[in-house]
Parts: sequence; C-alpha cells; structure tokens
Amino acid sequence: MNEQIEVFIDAGGFEDALHFLKDGYRVAREGWNGPNQYVMMQSPDENSKMRLPYLYLCNVRGELVPWLPSQGDLFATDWKIVFP
Repeated sequence: MNEQIEVFIDAGGFEDALHFLKDGYRVAREGWNGPNQYVMMQSPDENSKMRLPYLYLCNVRGELVPWLPSQGDLFATDWKIVFP
C-alpha cells in the first residue's frame, strides 16, 4: 500500500485547507475514520464537461467521487496537507 506523508496545518480550519486546495495540494482530516483518504480541487479545462472548479474525494478504496464538506468538516480544526 502506498504510504502518504501528512503535515498538519497550523490552526487547521477549513478556510486554511481551502487555500491549500486552491494551490493544488491534497488535504484530509485527522478525524476521518479511513486511511489514505484525501480531498483535491479540480479546475476544468476545455475538454471538461464541468465549467467551474469542484472538490473530489479519494476514498479508502482509491475511488474518486464528488465531495461537499459537511458541517463538521467546515468547523473542524484537524485539517492537514497530504503529500503523495
């Protein structure tokens, strides 16, 4: 299994995580119950059906799915940057 390097964001609120997402980083929460999960932002290109940026989650099975933060995610302070 691939191992990921995790770095905690100081004062790791979602607002900080969103800045890192916009800069192309993967982020995850310490409180999530599965290993190797992360969120990334996708910016569509001319070949995309989507026209605006969106977030997606890589789940524990390695599947990429659309993602929206929950209330808990928005107010959590355990966000971290995840490096592949």
